[in-house]
Amino acid sequence: MELRVEQLIESAVERAGSEDFGGDSWREGLDVLVNSLTTESALNELGESVMIDQIVGLLVNRLQVEQWYAQHPEINEQEIVAPLFGLGLPRTGSTALSFLLASDTTRRSLRTWEAGKPCPPPETATEHTDPRIAETQIGIDITNEMFPGFVGMLPTSATGPQECILLMALDFRSQLFEGMASIPAYSSWLLGCDMEPAYRYHRRVLQLLQWRCPPERWWLKTPAHMHSIDALNVVYPDARFVMTHRDVGKVLPSVCAVFAALSDVLTSNPDPVAIGAHNAELWSYSLQRLIAFRDSGNESRFFDVSFAEVQRDPLAAVAKLYAELGDDLSVDARQRMQDWWAESSKERSGPHTYSAETFGLDPADIRKQFAFYYDRFDVTLED
Repeated sequence: MELRVEQLIESAVERAGSEDFGGDSWREGLDVLVNSLTTESALNELGESVMIDQIVGLLVNRLQVEQWYAQHPEINEQEIVAPLFGLGLPRTGSTALSFLLASDTTRRSLRTWEAGKPCPPPETATEHTDPRIAETQIGIDITNEMFPGFVGMLPTSATGPQECILLMALDFRSQLFEGMASIPAYSSWLLGCDMEPAYRYHRRVLQLLQWRCPPERWWLKTPAHMHSIDALNVVYPDARFVMTHRDVGKVLPSVCAVFAALSDVLTSNPDPVAIGAHNAELWSYSLQRLIAFRDSGNESRFFDVSFAEVQRDPLAAVAKLYAELGDDLSVDARQRMQDWWAESSKERSGPHTYSAETFGLDPADIRKQFAFYYDRFDVTLED
């Protein structure tokens, strides 16, 4: 199969046995993405194969979601009330915090196995034995073999929480694709496009997932929400936010290392300097959008957690957050969090140091470019 839009759509329709995508808001993003991939990304043979498989998989997922809605229109009656969103810069401890909060069984997180294949929608009776769990773990193991540089960078589990950036990819308005290859035309389009359709479909999938599998107190996260926070607010006007913080001088090289670990394998001429420039611009823009949103009367909806707090004493940091949220941190939830932290600590190889210069970045320039962020949140510089 070639990386051509019509062929990708035909393949998905054939696999799903349906042509109903539930509207056409997804089409513009797919067209821009495929054009950018074919003209700018320099995907190698493996990269093209991976991208084709991912795009077709996303189209199939969307078709299947619509099939379930057609068969069960009562799913539309599900309400998503006051979801809690995690955001902030990537590599700020947000994933570890996400695993800790997902350990609380009174919350509903987006699990990796259901994010990758939301249909059939999960059921309470089988949510811990669903065959997709084992299939997803096999996929994680294969990914670790394909991208050895990626191993250990982030906690990953088939049953653990996944970024809801995957749900936004069902409308092809998502930063998911940018980590795999340089696609500047798509990146530029994404920052300027209307993101409301992506969040409306995001909510549509959450309704499906909670339909037969509560609880209904959603905990979701992805740094990508920062640049599209206004659109998120339209769809989820009662949402609250947890923002994680860390020295940008440590964040940017680490983020770039994640991008490089993927693009080094999937493209024929990876460009670390381009990766550095893209991430510096993207996250500066995203933070400015978020701060503007906070300062426009939304400050009371935000709760801040520092990277140092979580690393120093994760349970104390979570207890403090729960108190600020007005939530009850039960003995059971605390124990589950403690168990996860102890178990995950066995797999950590210790802190990694990534050189900013590798990606064409200068630590002094980073501090100047992001001075507005350091000043706004009193972020501590790390040694």
